[in-house]
Amino acid sequence: MDFKLVSDYAPMGDQPEAIEELVTNINRGAKHNTLLGVTGSGKTFTVANVIARLNRPTLVLSHNKTLAAQLYGEFKNFFPDNAVEYFVSYYDYYQPEAYLPTTDTYIEKDLSINEEIEKMRLSTTATLLSGRKDVIVVSSVSCLYGCGNPQDFHDTAINIKVGQIISYKQFLYKLVEALYTRTERELQPATFRVNGDTVDIMAAFGEFGNQCFRVMFFDNEIEAIQSIDPMTGQRIQSLDSLTLYPTSLFVTTKERIDTAVQQIYLDMGKQIEMFEREGRMVEAQRIKQRVEYDLEMIKELGYCPGIENYSRYFDGRQPGSRPFCLIDYFPKDYLMVVDESHVTLPQVHAMYGGDRARKENLVEYGFRLPAAKDNRPVTFAEFEKLQGTSIYVSATPADWELTMSDGVVTEQLIRPTGLVDPPMEVRPTENQIDDLIEEIDMRVKNDDKILVTTITKRMAEELSKYFDRVGIRNRYIHSDVDTLERIQILEDLRAGMFDVLVGVNLLREGLDLPEVALVAILDADKEGFLRNVRSLTQIAGRAARHAQGKVILYADTCTDSMRQTIEVSNRHRERQVHYNMEHDMLPRRAQKSGTGQSTLLAGRATEGGIPEVHPVGEQHYMTAADVMAGYDTTPADPHAGEDLEALINRAREDMERAAKSLDFLAAAKFRDKMYELQKLRDENRK
Repeated sequence: MDFKLVSDYAPMGDQPEAIEELVTNINRGAKHNTLLGVTGSGKTFTVANVIARLNRPTLVLSHNKTLAAQLYGEFKNFFPDNAVEYFVSYYDYYQPEAYLPTTDTYIEKDLSINEEIEKMRLSTTATLLSGRKDVIVVSSVSCLYGCGNPQDFHDTAINIKVGQIISYKQFLYKLVEALYTRTERELQPATFRVNGDTVDIMAAFGEFGNQCFRVMFFDNEIEAIQSIDPMTGQRIQSLDSLTLYPTSLFVTTKERIDTAVQQIYLDMGKQIEMFEREGRMVEAQRIKQRVEYDLEMIKELGYCPGIENYSRYFDGRQPGSRPFCLIDYFPKDYLMVVDESHVTLPQVHAMYGGDRARKENLVEYGFRLPAAKDNRPVTFAEFEKLQGTSIYVSATPADWELTMSDGVVTEQLIRPTGLVDPPMEVRPTENQIDDLIEEIDMRVKNDDKILVTTITKRMAEELSKYFDRVGIRNRYIHSDVDTLERIQILEDLRAGMFDVLVGVNLLREGLDLPEVALVAILDADKEGFLRNVRSLTQIAGRAARHAQGKVILYADTCTDSMRQTIEVSNRHRERQVHYNMEHDMLPRRAQKSGTGQSTLLAGRATEGGIPEVHPVGEQHYMTAADVMAGYDTTPADPHAGEDLEALINRAREDMERAAKSLDFLAAAKFRDKMYELQKLRDENRK
């Protein structure tokens, strides 16, 4: 199936030229291509058009999960009839295994896996191996970490069709090999139930996720395959064939497990011998106990904690060879799009070093076999070899991309909306918070939103607390917040649940927030990573989607980075204004892109994820005017005290719910109402 781009608008501004130039260069064989597009110029739409024209499987690489979720939603809207997949780290929390020799401290691995994201990862690999060409995978750099062997994943898939001759017991064995679990109770994803010659299976993920199938046998022949209702068991439709993929990326065959166990025993013996030869008896005993325990679990259960450290044996790889990663699941002619390349590529470059340093200590002191070092992300040199034809997308491309593209850059400086770069104003730091609050009040009256970036987390936290005290509805976003909760915070900002978002380094690349009319940069003159030219340009770009967008830099001196940023912005404004005058175009606020991020948030409230929250004035919450009116305290009967208790409890619940969603203004009003009701109750008792 070919890619089919669905959009209500056609390329505008300099998008047509950018699309044509990129497609022409790639068709001529250019492997490295750079798209320099200002914020809000529709770079994602340009890339979508290029993908549709080239018609190749595509990997979109992003540097963080929040941006990946936004891109996933946008591509999902552009290509509703094609396969758009989401592949990010499935850890909500991850503490890697480590050993600190200076204090003789061993830190055990601790993690929390997000089951919904795990299903989406599995769906990605299954779609890539299905043979489809119309696939777009939006991923964070986690796609460069170790994955299972794609050949094993493909070989473990179960392909059946009506009329096929297959042993009934062999079919059940294949299900177990694919890590499906047998149950006699209600079916859950990745489980199956046997009733005579009938097997009911609930798929684990993807297109068939939470769908139930019935496979009916007659002797050793598959007589029928049906999709059924998992609750009632009623047939929905009959199928001619069915493919069920494994429930985990890390699957392997029994033969490979047996071979791996033998090799692990041999390598353990070599490591013990080395430690004993060096007189390190503690390390020798430690590695012996650890590996023997792991092998017993693998032989009995097929799994052990930290089994990824033995991945080289199960993959059949040679020592020092790179692990398999998601790119191995793509065909050779795939297209790679590196979004915000000036941040993403340095992140790829740094991954290997940090992982290697931690593993060296674990191996050196007998906690892991040397093979653990081969469970790692790919090196940058390996990444370059894995790259297909690439497009580097950024408003501020770095030197590496420019060098690889031989200095040939496709520019996209005109916004289809006619918006020009926001004006940038430098103000002194004296009384900066009072000045900022005045600016915030002006925007809030127009129902616009504000971003405030600080230089440290501590400063952001303190500023957020101060805003709470002065009655400014705000939230704080940082790197420790759960993946899907970050997305929820941004959705809440757009939904009007608060007005000001405070952060340090996450309010930068790619955030599509047309409601933001003001970006305030505190400590703009603190030259460094967070306040260099690229950072300032990216932060300022968050105000570029609003017709009245403005950027205020609070600083006492004008650094070189500030000067360059302002000069580049002024050059862009001049060109954009000239284009608008030539084409009689009036600037208009950018439309809310159909982010589709709600796809990732669906069902979270009912599954123990982010608590369901509602803006003030909807369902549980009320506007300030409604707080008093919503509680009828008129005594209706002699037992009015009981009614008051119910009202007090209701006010307390509303207060706690508002506080949980960080809407402290509403929470304070509900608290005051609760106190009034308690006072009325006490007076009635007297």
